[in-house]
Amino acid sequence: MTSATIIRAALPLALALSACGEKPAEKSAEQKTEHAEEEGVVTLTEKQIAEAGIEIVRTVAGGTGVLTLPATIESDPQATQVVSAAIGGRVVALNRNLGQTVARGEILAVIESRDAAGLRAEVEAAQARAALARSTLAREERLFNLKVSPERDLIAARTAMAEANIALRLARQQLAAAGVGGGALNRIGVVAPIGGQVTARSVVLGQTVAPDAELFRVANLGRVAINLALTPVDAGKVRVGMPVEVRSGDRRGQARIEFVSPVLDQATRLVPAVALLGNGGASWRPGEPVTVAIGTGAASDAIVVPDSALQTIEGKTVVFARTKQGFRAVPVAVTTRGGGQATVTGLAANQAIAGEGSFTLKAELGKGEAEHGGH
Repeated sequence: MTSATIIRAALPLALALSACGEKPAEKSAEQKTEHAEEEGVVTLTEKQIAEAGIEIVRTVAGGTGVLTLPATIESDPQATQVVSAAIGGRVVALNRNLGQTVARGEILAVIESRDAAGLRAEVEAAQARAALARSTLAREERLFNLKVSPERDLIAARTAMAEANIALRLARQQLAAAGVGGGALNRIGVVAPIGGQVTARSVVLGQTVAPDAELFRVANLGRVAINLALTPVDAGKVRVGMPVEVRSGDRRGQARIEFVSPVLDQATRLVPAVALLGNGGASWRPGEPVTVAIGTGAASDAIVVPDSALQTIEGKTVVFARTKQGFRAVPVAVTTRGGGQATVTGLAANQAIAGEGSFTLKAELGKGEAEHGGH
């Protein structure tokens, strides 16, 4: 067989192989397009939805500028005081217990200490020196008027009197800083700096405490604080003086924004804010979780959905919207979250979505993507 014959026979074979190679490529492109159209879609019948226990709920419009978020009741920082002793010693008396009411200046505890004895002794010594200086000054004034004593003795007596008074004031101030109270020379009474309720007690009778150790914590609970954490976007809508509705079960309260931080918290990257709530009936307790609603007065396109409807897929928050064939994953942006609900953007009002059981759809979607990856 000649070379020309070999070439003529090979040419149709090469063309056929080339044509065969093009068809799979075209089919692959069609498959990719079809897969892209079905991405994020879970096909289920009504019966399958019911058997999987997937609840269908409707989205609700978020209203006009209402921020709903979780918060915590705290003691008002400006009405809370730590009670400590400036000197160390042994606790020999505790006059108040947790929850009891105290008045300002009332003795809460008595501490027995050698330091207390030294402070009281210094006051008594300073009083004695001041009395002696007064008596000396009076004598020198009499002698000077009778022209018996020189003027320099009178000046020296006046100087000694001034120094004795200064020493007495200093000794009394040191005793006042350590605490006041009657009793034995070696005892100091620890008093309440404000009136209120004892919210914490850190000592027991007979315990030896160090200087400046916390003994009690007293809070005036006639007003409590609500600590909030706002996103930077929400913080831009909140101003000092805005009304805040506080909810906990059937209870309702009206508070006001007192502080919005100008800087973000370094740990949470959120904006701290504080609202103050009147608590005349002592119905709100520090540490209690509540839900607050802040009326910003600005129009909002936010939608309220149940917390159970939110799922995370590939780092994105999604909601499964109901379709004729099943469900489709729709990305959303969460603005607030709390009280079993979340406020999001990216959905329409009155839209049917999966609530309880939406995790089943996430698992089904992941299983379908794994099967596609296997092919």
